[in-house]
Amino acid sequence: MYRTILALTVFCGAASAAHADTRFFCSADDKDVRFTVESGFEAGGGHKLNHFRGAVVIKSGDITQALQKIAVTSENLTHHWSYDGELRLEVFYEGGDDANGQGISLIVIAGQRGKSMNAFSGTYELALEGGAKPFTVTGKVSCGSK
Repeated sequence: MYRTILALTVFCGAASAAHADTRFFCSADDKDVRFTVESGFEAGGGHKLNHFRGAVVIKSGDITQALQKIAVTSENLTHHWSYDGELRLEVFYEGGDDANGQGISLIVIAGQRGKSMNAFSGTYELALEGGAKPFTVTGKVSCGSK
């Protein structure tokens, strides 16, 4: 009986490994911003989001202290797309009272349709929302998948 249960457990574990989820990670580090984000999508139809997390550091002193270093989670991911070699993420972080109602919008577009997604690059755009002084930066992002 013990061997049957053990064999069934191993078999079920191997079956789920065949349908492994895909994890993506992207990062940028330039004169304006440093960030890293990681997202996981189900391998099956619909590519449902499993998790999302990351950290963003804005290097400009013109940004309120509350938004210079932030952690983002699935709650902040307002749009995601992963299909056929293309990854798109839109993140919005609302700073709340500490940030005087301001927020940060981060958009990552990476990959190329029909191409492998083991290691790929793209662009990002980060903007301050609700601020008296406009702040927008763009740059290159490096991504990969596991």
